[in-house]
Amino acid sequence: MKLGVMANCFGDKSWEDACKAASEAGLKAIEPGCGGFVGKAHCNPAELLKDKDAIKKFKEAAGKNGLEISALSCHGNALHPQKSVSDEHTADLVAAIELASKIGVKVINDFAGCPGAGKDAKYPNWITCPWPTYFGDSVKWQWGKKVVPFWKEMVKKAKKAGVKFGFEMHPGDVVYNTEALLKLREEVGAEEISCNFDPSHLFWQGMDPIVCIKKLGNTIVHVHALLAKSP
Repeated sequence: MKLGVMANCFGDKSWEDACKAASEAGLKAIEPGCGGFVGKAHCNPAELLKDKDAIKKFKEAAGKNGLEISALSCHGNALHPQKSVSDEHTADLVAAIELASKIGVKVINDFAGCPGAGKDAKYPNWITCPWPTYFGDSVKWQWGKKVVPFWKEMVKKAKKAGVKFGFEMHPGDVVYNTEALLKLREEVGAEEISCNFDPSHLFWQGMDPIVCIKKLGNTIVHVHALLAKSP
């Protein structure tokens, strides 16, 4: 196991200085944000992909500081019902997949996303209860028309690039617990649907992280650790 840090912690520093700071702290890995909600302070895949030398320098900045790029963070909502958001986050993800293949990164951490309740929705609708029954109808639409078809397409790209998606189970996302993550993996039918395990998002649901780890097993490809305090 290697301890690392999300580069966004060093948002006021350049990529090289962020890598240096992480190394001086005794860390062995770093995870740059590359789109979606986390931004592109240190890594803009679409721009890097235009310049082979820039890609080389980006990778070397981590290597010369003794760091592995453990994953690319592209936490977004490519399923957002507003096309401007979904298009932007999808483009970020596609570019991140291509960049990962060129720098030898095997994991892209992301959210599975959250669509609206139906085709005319303007905002994401996070549904967590089965009754009244219209909630269940909306969930079926979300998964059948949006979630599964989208990730099947992304898995095709991931397979070619040799990467896996580390989904973070998060409130407001269709994948917010172990059951939902394993459901997505089964319905997409691909081991590229994997887990970035962050127990801080499970405590508030009354979930035991140890039980979750045992359930998820080798589905876990990356881990985040945050401070979480009970009320």
